[in-house]
Amino acid sequence: MKFTQDISVQICRLKAALDGADALVVGAGAGLSTAAGFTYSGERFERYFSDFEGKYGFHDMYSGGFFPYDTLEEHWAYWSRYILVNRYMDPPKPVYQELFDLIKDKDYFVITTNVDHCFQKAGFNKTRLFYTQGDYGLFQCSEPCHNKTYENEEIVRRMASEQRDMRIPTDLIPRCPKCGKPMTMNLRADDKFVEDDGWYAACKRYERFINTHSQGKVLYLELGVGYNTPTIIKYPFWQLTAENMQATYACINYGEAFCPEQIQKQAICINYDIEEILSAI
Repeated sequence: MKFTQDISVQICRLKAALDGADALVVGAGAGLSTAAGFTYSGERFERYFSDFEGKYGFHDMYSGGFFPYDTLEEHWAYWSRYILVNRYMDPPKPVYQELFDLIKDKDYFVITTNVDHCFQKAGFNKTRLFYTQGDYGLFQCSEPCHNKTYENEEIVRRMASEQRDMRIPTDLIPRCPKCGKPMTMNLRADDKFVEDDGWYAACKRYERFINTHSQGKVLYLELGVGYNTPTIIKYPFWQLTAENMQATYACINYGEAFCPEQIQKQAICINYDIEEILSAI
């Protein structure tokens, strides 16, 4: 691969920081899954949702997820396909596997706002993962009447395979086993998001890891994190780096790789495609 001299230097610095780190905290946003091929528009959208695009005129999966469908049958016809392709299918590119190969022998922890389960599918230890914003693979009560989530793979596959004319059979509409109201996705969108026992356990493990490694040679590696929710990963990484003079903050993000002036001497900011940088390392 041919890189500019500046990027080549940054890659060498990042490899040295990775090799020398006593602990590694990975913060991953949507840009990482995009680099792995999980794109929500263009050819991939048209392949799976051209019928919805033709009927309703939206041109990306994200917009379709918020569309006010007239019936639950149509709502779940869309969402079952959406979940199937973004949760139960593997991403087209092996970016997550490459990341895992780089860090699997390190003392690591991952915090992510992604909800597509790609880390676990790539082999990451689930006890070292904190999915802060939910999981496409989980349902919750839409009310919600209780704080519990439910795995959805079996019913999602049925909804996707048995739908006709952009509608699922009525008897497949998922309903809460306690109150009978419709289920919804376990995705953080408002104050109805269910933080179940698994969520709290992962949160505590993450906090314990951060506190244990507050000093020493810690690498905070931020991958594809934008500004939708910077208080979850980006701002804490900056602060943790500023509080530890031996720490390194590294950011790989095409078009958004930067850091505050206060930590520039400890920072490695690479404005380039994540897949190519991980491959180069």
